[in-house]
Amino acid sequence: MTYNIKIYLVPLLLISVCSMLIAQEREIAHYIQKAPFDMPAVPEPNIPRRPFSITDYGAIGDGKTLNTEAFAKAIAACEAAGGGRLIVPKGIWLTGPIEIKSKLDFHVEEGATVLFTPDRTQYPMREYSKGKFDVTPPLWGDNLQDVAFTGKGIFDGSGDAWRPVKKFKVSEAQWENLVASGGVLGDDGKVWWPSQEAMDGVEYVKQLEKKGNATAEDYLPARDFLRPKLFTLSKVKNLLIDGPTFLNSPHFSINPKQITNLIIRNVTVYNPSWAQNGDAIDISASKNVIIYHCKVNAGDDGICMKSSGDATDGEAKLENAIIAECTVNEGHGGFVIGSNTDGGMRNIYVSNCTFDGTDIGIRVKSNTGRGGLVRQIYIEDIRMPKILNEAILFDTYYSDAPVGSTDETKAAQHTGQKIPHFTDFHIKNVQCTEAKTAMLIRGLPEQKIHDLYFENVEIKAGEGVVGEQAENIFFKNVRVIAPKPTVSKTMEAAIVYK
Repeated sequence: MTYNIKIYLVPLLLISVCSMLIAQEREIAHYIQKAPFDMPAVPEPNIPRRPFSITDYGAIGDGKTLNTEAFAKAIAACEAAGGGRLIVPKGIWLTGPIEIKSKLDFHVEEGATVLFTPDRTQYPMREYSKGKFDVTPPLWGDNLQDVAFTGKGIFDGSGDAWRPVKKFKVSEAQWENLVASGGVLGDDGKVWWPSQEAMDGVEYVKQLEKKGNATAEDYLPARDFLRPKLFTLSKVKNLLIDGPTFLNSPHFSINPKQITNLIIRNVTVYNPSWAQNGDAIDISASKNVIIYHCKVNAGDDGICMKSSGDATDGEAKLENAIIAECTVNEGHGGFVIGSNTDGGMRNIYVSNCTFDGTDIGIRVKSNTGRGGLVRQIYIEDIRMPKILNEAILFDTYYSDAPVGSTDETKAAQHTGQKIPHFTDFHIKNVQCTEAKTAMLIRGLPEQKIHDLYFENVEIKAGEGVVGEQAENIFFKNVRVIAPKPTVSKTMEAAIVYK
């Protein structure tokens, strides 16, 4: 027998969900105007047009010559002149890490690839915050103003030289080729590591953290394990990414942090499905954000909002974000919030997006070690043709499980006073034609998930609405088609039908 939830107030006004989900391309101005909150103007960077070609500074685009110094010289000249456009013409430009400066338009022309070297020794350790160390990212810069990345070229992070691979994520032939290429296997034979140092890094870093007062030199033996993120600019005012492709990242792909006025548009991000921690676009603690017309394939989350920091009552370190006309294929989630939410979030509008082939469609996650207040979230006009697990998920028991995690380290994530608080979500005009579970909503006894509004939602799934510790879940014209009873007993009292 098939069960349905089908709730509506006025039958004559019932409109097919399918008819409302016809994709229409619109200018970003349409979504700014339609946003259910006052979205501030998001200015583009103000950068002089004067050109600086990397070939004038000794760069050779043969894919073999290391151009780290040439990039540094060209950017220094641009900075000395008061800013300009760094031109990367057609070719393959091998390089180490590149530090970005203010008033720079990093323009990668069509047919050009900035290939970050797979030689891990070219990436020094750095102290990115007092007492905290990481591997220098391929693209990085701090405390900047007016920066752009433009053009139809490619940034290739050579991530396959860095990432561990779990055997169950790849085919037998891929696994055999990987093992034959070198590297080492974990004791159980289920994880391939690019080096012995990478595999030993789990325990090495743990001991360093216990020791305290470590230096960059102390962390150097853990470089292979710590893996850099491909793009991680921080504390920038006016940042634009328009046109390039980012692929094969060692870790997260695009991870801007503490940005004011951020535009990401017409961007393609590709990581294979087996890429460990291969998130595509992760926005951290930023304000006034637009992500528009982007295409994503990820080894982890697709388009994700994160917010860390000690937020005061009512504060949100991530606010005013619009995500529109984006497509996410493979990935752990299409649109994702968390797991870091302790800095608070509000005023996020997601519209006219497609999630097809992701593990979860709409994914909201955190835990008691990294939670905070997330509210005023608006998600509408979403198409989800095929979702492997939950079409919609709210989960406060999330456990981050990087390679090398133990039951002890996973349990340690669920301690502390940073309690997830998910409320005031508005989800409407959603169609999912295939999922394992329609909705999973799982709150905490000390902080239930509450005041979620679902309207004009249609999901076909193997299981209906399940969860616990939730209240004031409002359904208006919600239709779940499932072969099992559509609402679990633990959720029956939480749902209000309108």
